[in-house]
Parts: sequence; C-alpha cells; structure tokens
Amino acid sequence: MGNGFQLLDIILFAMIAAFLVFRLRGVLGRRTGHQRRPPGNLSDASREAPSEDQILELPDRSNDTDSGVLDEEKANDPIAMGLLEISKADPQFSTSDFLKGARGAFELIVKAYSDGDEKTLKNLLNDEVFENFSTVISERKGAKQVLETAIIGIKSADIVDARIDGRTAFVGIEIISEQINVLRDKDGVAIEGDDNQITEVTDLWTFARNVRARNPNWILVETRSPD
Repeated sequence: MGNGFQLLDIILFAMIAAFLVFRLRGVLGRRTGHQRRPPGNLSDASREAPSEDQILELPDRSNDTDSGVLDEEKANDPIAMGLLEISKADPQFSTSDFLKGARGAFELIVKAYSDGDEKTLKNLLNDEVFENFSTVISERKGAKQVLETAIIGIKSADIVDARIDGRTAFVGIEIISEQINVLRDKDGVAIEGDDNQITEVTDLWTFARNVRARNPNWILVETRSPD
C-alpha cells in the first residue's frame, strides 16, 4: 500500500511539473514590443528592429509633384514631363517659385528696357537678347525719343513649354499683362500710344538655366509675340 501512495505521489508531481513547463513556455514564447529578436545568424541580425534613437524619420512626400509617379493624363503631357525632368536634374526647382520669379523678372526687364537701363538688362538676358534690346535702345536714344511704360497688372503667367537639353533647362511662359505705353519725341509729344489707353499685351518668354551651375538665377533667352 505504501508503494501505491509513492506511485500516486510521483504521478501527481509529474503532472504539476508538466503544468509548470507548459506555463513557462507560454510566457517565454511570447514577444513583447521591448524584446529584441535573438540573432541566430547574420540575416537575422540585419532584420533586428532599430532602437528609438536609431530611427530616422523620412519626409512626407505624399504631396510631391516630382515623386516619379504620374497618372496617364500627365504622362501624355509634354509640359508636365518636361517639368518632371527639370525637377529630377535640379531638386530645388519649384514651379510656383519659378512663376513667382518670372513675374518679378518680367516687370524688372520691361522697366529696364523702357528706361534704357542696359546695366540691369545685361544681368538678366543672354547675349543675343541683350544685343537686340540694346540696338533698339540705342536707336531710341539716337532719335532722342523716350519710352514710358507702366505695367498696370499681370493677368496671367502660364508655363507653355518645359524641357531640358543636356545641362540646360528651358521653361517658356506666356505672360498676359495690362500696360500703358507711350513713345515721346524730343519735345515730349506722344508719337505712339496714349496716356489714357490700357493695352493688353501677350508675351512669350523663354528662360534658361544651367542646372549644374551654383547660380540659381534664370536668364531670358528668347522673346516673341504669339503668331
């Protein structure tokens, strides 16, 4: 009978031990957010989650226009494709900033041309356009004529062309402005235009910039009127 009790005790202790092992395995087998995966080999170690001080937050590019993903409509738009190529070559390029700068450059160039300010024009135009402007200014000065120009406002400025050729980016814009232009002779008499007449003027200007250059400024390389 004593042996029977001993056997029962052994069975009872075995059951208790099995229960404890099961509980330990249940606890030790779980992974909490603070535990690291034990690196069994190099590939396992490389997948180990970084600590908080190792995490680098990536910028939110969900609203970037140059993310490289274009819908079908934009993919078939040469202007959109051109702007994308420019932004790839020059990550600092911004369409909105460019248009803002182009508006400012337009007003500055028109005023300098009217005033005969060749020094200012020299910094804003390429050699060919500057030569054309300078020729007209010289003729005007030779005839002792004065051009008075007032930009009442810019109604619109839209990109109509965008491309990149080698290192040079080209962006063409159509600017519609309201102006008052009066050309006076040496006696101050108006020979063209009217002080009281506001004229809507459409200009097609092309700006260019070497995307590899440190100078961020764009220069005017072509001017024309719509056909």
